[in-house]
Amino acid sequence: MYYLVSWSSWFIWYHVSDFLLRQWYNVVWLDIENDYYDISLKEARRHLLEKYKNFVFIKADLKNYDDIESVFQKYNFQKVFHLAAQAGVRYGEINPKAYIDSNITGFWTIIDLARKYSVENMVYASSSSVYGDRKTNSPSWLSDSSDNPKSLYAVTKKSNELIAKSYSDTFNFWSVWLRLFTVYWPLGRPDMAYFDFTKKCVSWQEITVFNNWNMERDFTYIDDVVKWIVLAAEYSTFGKSCIFNLGNWSPVKIKKIISIIESFFWFNINKNYSSAPKSDVDKTWADISISISELWWGLQFP
Repeated sequence: MYYLVSWSSWFIWYHVSDFLLRQWYNVVWLDIENDYYDISLKEARRHLLEKYKNFVFIKADLKNYDDIESVFQKYNFQKVFHLAAQAGVRYGEINPKAYIDSNITGFWTIIDLARKYSVENMVYASSSSVYGDRKTNSPSWLSDSSDNPKSLYAVTKKSNELIAKSYSDTFNFWSVWLRLFTVYWPLGRPDMAYFDFTKKCVSWQEITVFNNWNMERDFTYIDDVVKWIVLAAEYSTFGKSCIFNLGNWSPVKIKKIISIIESFFWFNINKNYSSAPKSDVDKTWADISISISELWWGLQFP
C-alpha cells in the first residue's frame, strides 16, 4: 500500500510526509525541487526524512504525463496527496509561466492519473486566495463567492477546483479540496513575512510594511494543518467532491507579528511603508465550522 505526496520537500508537504512515514505508511515523493527559493532548504527537509526506510523519492516534473504515469503503474497508490504548486502570490507578476506549468498542467496530470488508476481518495491543496479581497468584516464561508481571485496564483487554484468538479461530474471521480490559510513554522518558506522580517531584523536590514499596517492574515500552525490533511484523506465523500477551509478562525494584524519579533530581539525594526502589491489581499479569515463538524470531530485521529 503506497501513498503519493507530490512536491514533498516543500514546507507543508514535508511535514505531511513526515507524519505519514512515522505512522509506517509507504510514501512515494514526487518533486522537481525547483529553485523558487534556496534549493538547499528543500534538500535539507528531504535529508531529514531519509532515515525512514518506507519512502521512495522520485525527482520528476509533473508536466511530463508519461513519466508520472509510469510511477502510478508501478506503485498502485491507495491515496494521493496532491500538494504540489508554484507558491507565492507576488511571484506570479515575475514568472507567470511557472504557475501555468505547475498549478494547471501539473494538477491535471495528477488528477487524471488518479482517476485512471482508481485511487481511493485524492486530497489536494487549494488556497484562501480564491476568495479574493474581503470587503466585509466577517470570515470567509465556503458558501462565499470565489469568482474574483486577485492574483494569478489564486486563478490557478480556482481552476484546480473547477477541473476537480468537472472530473467529479464527468467521471465520478471525487476528491477533497482544502483551502489553506497562511500556514507557518517550523522549516517554513523563506518568502513568508514572519521568516523574512526575522531574517532582516537579525541582520539590521529594513523591512517593507504594506498598506499602512492594515494587512491581516489567518495564521495557521503547521501541526494543525497536517492533522486536517490526514483526516481529509480518510473522509468519505459520499459520492461528491468536498471543500474545506483549513485556518485558525482568528486573523492577526501584521503589526502584531512585527511587534512580537521586536519584543524578542529588544529593538525596533527599521520600516519602509509602501502600498500593497496589486496581487495581495488585505485580509484572510477562515470560517472553519464545517471543517470542525465534518473532519475534526467526525473522525478519530491516529
